[in-house]
Amino acid sequence: MIEVRHLVKQFGPKTVLRGVNFCVERGEFVALLGPNGAGKTTFLRILASLSRPSLGEVRIAGYRLPHQAAQVRARLGVVTHLPLLYGDLTAQENLELYARLYGLTDFQARIQEILELIGLEARRHDLVRTFSRGMQQRLAIGRALLHHPDVILFDEPYTGLDQDASAMLDTILRSIAVQGHTIVMTSHDLARAEDLATRFDVLSRGVIAASAARHELNHTNLLAFYKQALTS
Repeated sequence: MIEVRHLVKQFGPKTVLRGVNFCVERGEFVALLGPNGAGKTTFLRILASLSRPSLGEVRIAGYRLPHQAAQVRARLGVVTHLPLLYGDLTAQENLELYARLYGLTDFQARIQEILELIGLEARRHDLVRTFSRGMQQRLAIGRALLHHPDVILFDEPYTGLDQDASAMLDTILRSIAVQGHTIVMTSHDLARAEDLATRFDVLSRGVIAASAARHELNHTNLLAFYKQALTS
């Protein structure tokens, strides 16, 4: 579903990504780990077609970026720590707006399904600006799922959430994962990543320094794997 070859990203004289190779199979849940400044957000922005690579090849669902960005965006859901919602619209109105932007028709049943999934059916007619940070993030996930995307990108989705909101987000992510979506999530929280992901990649010094499937960590732990990747 995702194939990245020799990806380089430069900002003027600064090189952030130095030849990233990254492949994700359909249905995998990959936690992309790495220290601050490693380039995780830059990498996800390129996958989301929000930033152009300087060099290299990026394909999602068989479509090449940036040349086929429209086809890629139709198959992507993107969630960041910013909810990208309209505060003066209700939850229902936000989802209706995005459904139209995605080109969906007869979308009311889908909106009902999404509201039930994210636990906001009772608040569907409330203005989003009255929502807590956690509720807004849940609605952002609903917005990203509306069009049945093949691939969902999460960039630090737990940022700013309290314990209860994080637990609710855990439940939603598990539900999404078992539906067969391909997921890439950046995270600083190793324990949460270990609980959710099926694979762990470490981005360090502009490259993927290590990659391991969950079953390959049976004789170690994620923290030890992460530390070794950063020092190798």
